This record gives sequence, structure tokens and C-alpha cells, in this order.
Amino acid sequence: MASVTYDFTDETAIVTGGSSGIGREVARRFGEAGATVVVADVRDAPKDLDETIPTHEAIREAGGEAEYVETDVSVPEEIESVVEAARDFGGVDVMVNNAAVQIPGRMFEITREQFDRIHAVNVRGVYFGVRAAATDMLDRDDPGCIVNTASISSNLAQKGQVQYDSTKGAVRMITRGSALELSEHEIRVNAVAPGQIATEFAEGWTEEAEEKGARGELLKPIPLGRAGTPEDVAGAALFLASDDARYVTGELLHVDGGWQIC
Repeated sequence: MASVTYDFTDETAIVTGGSSGIGREVARRFGEAGATVVVADVRDAPKDLDETIPTHEAIREAGGEAEYVETDVSVPEEIESVVEAARDFGGVDVMVNNAAVQIPGRMFEITREQFDRIHAVNVRGVYFGVRAAATDMLDRDDPGCIVNTASISSNLAQKGQVQYDSTKGAVRMITRGSALELSEHEIRVNAVAPGQIATEFAEGWTEEAEEKGARGELLKPIPLGRAGTPEDVAGAALFLASDDARYVTGELLHVDGGWQIC
């Protein structure tokens, strides 16, 4: 089935965590749809995949416009710098707060430093990403939209994931609360909530796991019987950013193969 075609010509989209996985595909799809894409990440390409072309270069090779800005989203000033960079292209029209880290481990195994790090990136990064983008939109009197990456973990607890689940629950409420607060300015805020997505770094999705049949165990709770792809999530993100979703705000759109209904 062909992908829906959206038109973001003359718009600027920032994608945090845009160098790999879901963020890379979201950035690529925005570039394909005509947007100027600002890729914000701590590195320009996945550290473990040396042959991967940096996202912004891949977008340019496909005929699009893109820039890379090295960014640690746990530092609010660095997020503000990304937004400032977007002003060179007219300002932020779409902000995708996608950057996140996952540190698995039982409650008694996680160190205080690990807990602080996952919350700094996954919660503070989203909160200040929303605020920086909204500030730019208000300063220019040009309302746009914000899409956060939440998770099935926003609603579903999993063993060994208290620290991660708590951050994605926070993203859910940041999305709903900021949507309410910014609605008077016509700025829409929504979130995608991916389930089991097969990316190059997703836990369990390795050749070794395939040989051991571990993927079958991971798929048991998914009614559609397959893992999602970054393309699945990107399609949902572009929909929420598009005019087709102009009457949608404060929404958590699950992209999980039906996992949350079980």
C-alpha cells in the first residue's frame, strides 16, 4: 500500500533524535514532503553503524533541504539553540520531540545517575522542546504544531522498566497539559505512542534473537502479529503534523499493532 503524500513545502521541521531509528525515518519523510528539516541529535549518525549516511545528508541527496545541529536535549539551552537555528529558515512550523534513551533494569539495579539521565532526556527534553518551539511560534505569531514521541509505556507498565515507563507517562501528560495551555494560541500538541518497533537498536531485535525464536515471544501481545517499523510511526507523526489533523490536539495516537487493547 502506498504511503499518504503530505505537503510541507515552505515549512521547517525540527526532529530531535533524528539521526537513527524512528527519528531518522520521521526526518526523512518530512524532507520527502518538502519541509526543510533540522536534525537535532548528539551525533550525526548512529555510532554503531559506520556505513549509515547522516540523516541530513541523505535528505539532501534525495533533493531536500536539511541541516544537522549537535544537540543534547537534556540541556534546555541546546534545545533553544536548535530553535534559533530553525529561524534561519523562517522559524519552527513543526517540532518533533523524539529523542529518548532507554536504560533497562529492575528498580533495585538502576543507579541514581541512570535514573536522572533517563528523566533528563526523556522528560526534560520533551518539556523544554515544547516550550522552546511554542515560544518561537508565539514570537512570530505563526502557530504550528508539536508532535512528541511517547510510547505504549505511557499506559502499560512492564517489568524492569519503571524508570522508562515513568518518563513516557510524563510525556503523555506533558502532551495533554501543553495542548490545553497552548490551545488558546492555536498551537496543536499531540503524541505518537509506538509499541514494539523493529529498529536497529531495539532490544531483542537482533539476528541472535531471531535464531533463538525470541522475536516470537516479543510478538505474543500484538494482535496484528508483527513488529512495527519506523515507517509506521513516521506516517502517524506526519498525519498529526498535517492539516488533516487540524482539529486534533492533546491526542496520544498508538502505533502498536493493537497491543494496548489486550
